[in-house]
Amino acid sequence: QVQLVESGGGLVQIGGSLRLSCAASGLTFVSYTMAWFRQAPGKEREFVAAISWNGGDTVYADSVKGRFTISRLTAVKTLYLRMNALKTEDAAVYYCAAVLASSTYIPTEKNEYQYWGQGTQVTVSS
Repeated sequence: QVQLVESGGGLVQIGGSLRLSCAASGLTFVSYTMAWFRQAPGKEREFVAAISWNGGDTVYADSVKGRFTISRLTAVKTLYLRMNALKTEDAAVYYCAAVLASSTYIPTEKNEYQYWGQGTQVTVSS
């Protein structure tokens, strides 16, 4: 049974930083492309960042480029999202997602991902 468990969310001030983690189990971690999505109240779930199976390639939404960094550590089967310079518009529930890797293609659409975590809340205060 595949499980993705996010942690690290919380309350942070504008301009602050957080690091989210996603612990994976029940899958061969290195075989999966991993991603972060987020969903704010009343909005669609949107792509944030993704990383290839070996960590060699990353893709970011324009809104987070230069501020967020996605990474993964195979030894502990964990995905990370380092978020710096947080803005009020970054506030959302952040979800970890996984899809079986397909060559060098990195999906950015939510319907392309097979497995999802339960989400972790990020709140940004002014």
